[in-house]
Amino acid sequence: MDSEIPQLHIFFLPFMAHGHMIPIVDMAKLFGTRGVKTSIITTPVNASLFSNTIQRSNDLGIEMDLKIIKFPYAEAGLPEECENADALTNGDKSKASVEMIIRFFKATAMLQEPLEQLLRDCRPDCLVADMLFAWATDAAAKFRIPRLVFHGTGFFSLCTSACMTMYEPHKQVSSDSEPFLVPGLPGDIKLTRKQLPDVMRLNAETDFTRMLKASKEAELKSFGVVVNSFYELEPAYADCYRNVLGRRAWHVGPVSLCNGNFEDKASRGKQATIDENECLKWLNSKKPNSVVYICFGSVANFNSDQLMEIAMGLEASRQDFIWVVRKDKKDEEDWLPEGFEKRMEGKGLIIRGWAPQVLILEHEAVGGFVTHCGWNSTLEGVTAGLPMVTWPVSAEQPFNEKLVTEVLKIGVSVGVQECVRLVGDFVKREAIEKAVKEIMIGDKAGEIRCRAKAVGEMARRAIEKEGSSYSDLNSLIEELSSSRDSS
Repeated sequence: MDSEIPQLHIFFLPFMAHGHMIPIVDMAKLFGTRGVKTSIITTPVNASLFSNTIQRSNDLGIEMDLKIIKFPYAEAGLPEECENADALTNGDKSKASVEMIIRFFKATAMLQEPLEQLLRDCRPDCLVADMLFAWATDAAAKFRIPRLVFHGTGFFSLCTSACMTMYEPHKQVSSDSEPFLVPGLPGDIKLTRKQLPDVMRLNAETDFTRMLKASKEAELKSFGVVVNSFYELEPAYADCYRNVLGRRAWHVGPVSLCNGNFEDKASRGKQATIDENECLKWLNSKKPNSVVYICFGSVANFNSDQLMEIAMGLEASRQDFIWVVRKDKKDEEDWLPEGFEKRMEGKGLIIRGWAPQVLILEHEAVGGFVTHCGWNSTLEGVTAGLPMVTWPVSAEQPFNEKLVTEVLKIGVSVGVQECVRLVGDFVKREAIEKAVKEIMIGDKAGEIRCRAKAVGEMARRAIEKEGSSYSDLNSLIEELSSSRDSS
């Protein structure tokens, strides 16, 4: 009988940036493991980033494909083949100008017409689209196709943002550094204005704030929200989001766990700039829980002075480390103390560029993670059962820090008081040394590690048969099937 039921077909439209594309590709794969046909809509340059992943999935009997649409970089006045937001910055040598970012967002808005053509031709049963595509709900509605919103963050952050928008407590304090309680949010969470995303703190209308407002309105008209999280991680906030804020939402994560084999873990996102086997060989020579891994994601960009402080802090901590830096070898090495790499030979490994993060985090030698608190990295650290040093840089990252340090109590803050895009609050070597030691050695480190490992075990159970995310994904697929059959 099952073979007579038409196969569910879902389109996935990720925003063109690595932090958005990686989890959506994982999610498409996850749906594919349940017998759903999935198609990822992307542009020519971005398609090359995950065509191998799709081929490997096909080889395993998972039905996935790519639908390519042209990216209008010329029409938007962007450089040729500038089809990814991460390409707007080039290491430490340049920063994306506000004008370039605006042009990039204008280009993404031009994707509505080719998307609608695809929807008209293929008639999928659902469209999962990134929250930054506010127009996707209306585009899907033209063809009576339900649209699911993907935010790329967890319930805690979603609830915090919603409560901040509703109650505006930051407008009731007299200074940027005065703490205030977030009303309506479980857990008595306090923030300061300095810790808020620019769009919330500056209180000025811009093209970007108008787009965010439109995306919130589009979300309320959508079929619901699909969340890369699991219930046991943030139960009070999952309940708040659904029952208090009244949002329809399904948790299906951690989606990174859909990558079971070495190749899938090694090739998530861009090609690693280090040979994966060499990296693992280095880790294999280390004792369990002896290495701290430091990585600030694909966007955060520290200046040379801050990188120098990180190097000095790591050396003073006397811990073995893997440090991922967005620098090429050909860049001037003025951000490293003289003789640093020679002194750290065998003790520290610097990866310039892109690292096979999931492979590294799950290695038994890794005992801690210094992170910018982007949600992908945070959840990958959680899944690996690792204590974390939190160093938020921008966007909702300070909210994620609160979840890690105050709610879950599986990390310590490095002490950042203010988020400034691309550079961040200046953190001195002594604070870095102290925080790294706190998660790596001593009684407190042992207590944090014990809690972190328990949360990591919960993460793995969530995606197993009858687990919370496994069950929620089933419920979502059933609801989408019913919606199709009744339309």
